[in-house]
Amino acid sequence: MVSRIALLLALPLAVACAPVAGGEDALAPPQKASVPGALFVAGKFGNTLSKVDLASGSVAITVDSCANPHELATSPDAAHVALACYGGQSVDVFRTSDLAKVTSIDLGDGARPHGIVWHANGDLYATAEGRRSIFWIRDPLGEADTFEYASGQDGTHMLAVAPNGNHAWTTNLGSRTVSLIDLKTRRAPRSVEVGEEPEGIWLSDDGETLWVSARKSDAAFKLDPQTLAVRQRIATGRFPLRVTLRPQGDYAVTSDLADGALSVIDSASGEVVRTIVVSSVEEAMERTQVTILFSPDGERIYVAETTANTIAEVDFASGRVLRRLPGEGGGDGIAIIE
Repeated sequence: MVSRIALLLALPLAVACAPVAGGEDALAPPQKASVPGALFVAGKFGNTLSKVDLASGSVAITVDSCANPHELATSPDAAHVALACYGGQSVDVFRTSDLAKVTSIDLGDGARPHGIVWHANGDLYATAEGRRSIFWIRDPLGEADTFEYASGQDGTHMLAVAPNGNHAWTTNLGSRTVSLIDLKTRRAPRSVEVGEEPEGIWLSDDGETLWVSARKSDAAFKLDPQTLAVRQRIATGRFPLRVTLRPQGDYAVTSDLADGALSVIDSASGEVVRTIVVSSVEEAMERTQVTILFSPDGERIYVAETTANTIAEVDFASGRVLRRLPGEGGGDGIAIIE
């Protein structure tokens, strides 16, 4: 059976010109705002990488990247951005200043890297969906030593990494599982079923709670990171493709693709306290809301609307859409530097 997400991603490119809520042209120049820094956007349909200036709301630079880039991550010193080349077998690294490519790290035949984390320790970690594995890339800007760890699961898609770098967790769409992978002792991975098509994953800053969103279950789960026991199942909006935590740790948020909305969850109680409407339900299929990302101060949340070529900037406190930024080439993975 063809999944809902496959149908959504098969929409014609004409959809990218659909109007936004309220009738405003989706491609109209965004208004200037007193927001510093830049937003980096992986254009998975256009094979591009873009840098959007947050103050002006306009594209500063767009470059050719690699085949079907999905997720991306910025280095701890904010000098580089790494791109997972889902249509190929490499992780490519670019300078954030001018988007010049500085290195390409080959992960082997059929790797199809997707999820990516640039850890505070300076190392990169990426899933290799086509190899049913993850990679630890040590010293990515130097010798770039790569270490591969099998998940043994189908569709190893997104990942989280422990603050101390000892463990990683993956969501495995095809196997409907979450895996715990020991990066230091190489013990056999532990995998458990969590809902239908678990995809989104996020580890709390203290490493005590693993959050997972299962898109076909319309639910988020709080897991014990070490045992993978489900502590709580939380009903969300429809098709929660991603989950993230606010930097303050007080709320978890899911990106509910089929609703064009966000479910806001009290991280302590697990209660959905409100829903933020980013677009109408009627527009949801035309926009294909995917990745969500908080600003470093937790005041704004950025929402990638892939087939509309836009990134919605939302005020978290009020839930108001402040503006829509360019998301050229089918923006999916996003990262922010302020």
